[in-house]
Amino acid sequence: MPNVPEVTSVPTSQPSPTGEAEAENTLAGIGEFGLIARLTEGRPSAQATLLGPGDDAAVLAAPDGRVVACTDVLVAGVHFRLDWSGPVQIGRKAAAANLADVAAMGAVPTGLLVGLACPADLPVETVSGLTDGLWEEARSVGVGVVGGDVASSPTLVLAVTALGSLEGREPVTRAGARPGDTVALAGRVGWAAAGWAVLARGFRSPIAVVSAHRTPEPPYAAGPQAAEAGATAMIDVSDGLLADLGHVAKASGVRIDVRTAALAVPDRLVDVGAALGVDPMHWLLTGGEDHALAATFPGDVPDGWTTIGTVADGEPDVLVDGRRYDGGPGGWDHFVR
Repeated sequence: MPNVPEVTSVPTSQPSPTGEAEAENTLAGIGEFGLIARLTEGRPSAQATLLGPGDDAAVLAAPDGRVVACTDVLVAGVHFRLDWSGPVQIGRKAAAANLADVAAMGAVPTGLLVGLACPADLPVETVSGLTDGLWEEARSVGVGVVGGDVASSPTLVLAVTALGSLEGREPVTRAGARPGDTVALAGRVGWAAAGWAVLARGFRSPIAVVSAHRTPEPPYAAGPQAAEAGATAMIDVSDGLLADLGHVAKASGVRIDVRTAALAVPDRLVDVGAALGVDPMHWLLTGGEDHALAATFPGDVPDGWTTIGTVADGEPDVLVDGRRYDGGPGGWDHFVR
């Protein structure tokens, strides 16, 4: 997941209040248990939740006998900025990053666990927005927040764990692609990267592009659909299409060739690319955070999936139109600059 540009100061909270009335509007004013109450009270439980927030641990049904689990950490100033995105948008994005990983295994979500670390002077309104966003995205796939933890921290951090069920299917891993398979894509790519580029230049429009960075729209249902259709490998495109297909190529021991002719560049991205002096195809190939799904299939691809390449024998690698991509890194790596 890409980071946000370095700035002198990234606002993670508002100035400390000076009076008692204002203090009640911060986490220091309502305290830990007041915060937990605001995070959990009045929220409906999902079907898989047998025991929700309020005890030492939650209890979820697992009729399949297996549990899919994944975690993502979002740090203010690295993954998001409160002057770029509202709290609800950040909450939704944090949930989506994990729910998409569950879908990429061919599973359906069953619940979220949330770790929240934040400054004591963070406004309650900000935390309420984060919580609303987490719950909104969770409810969009029929689940909820089943538990978690809170702590004080000088920096706002969201750590989300998603749990899921395979519903009797085998997990679709990164390691199953075979020569002769077709590479296909569900969901959109390039939009979030274009939105990041717009925001980094100090602009706030076009809104459709900026909104793609603020709130991704993963194709959650496409994951189980691909598993049912016999997908041999699958991955969530979080760091960039080429980078993430590279993980599939390495895990499967195959060579993948992506055809740019199969990747339609939306007119809106053409316009933004022209304005910023960027080839929009670069965003489609290397941009992350749209959380599309990429998968390989031994035969025809399911409805809603677009064929974008092929799998062949060879040293593990990802080619673009038969050649190594020379337009820069294929995606984001937090520790390689």
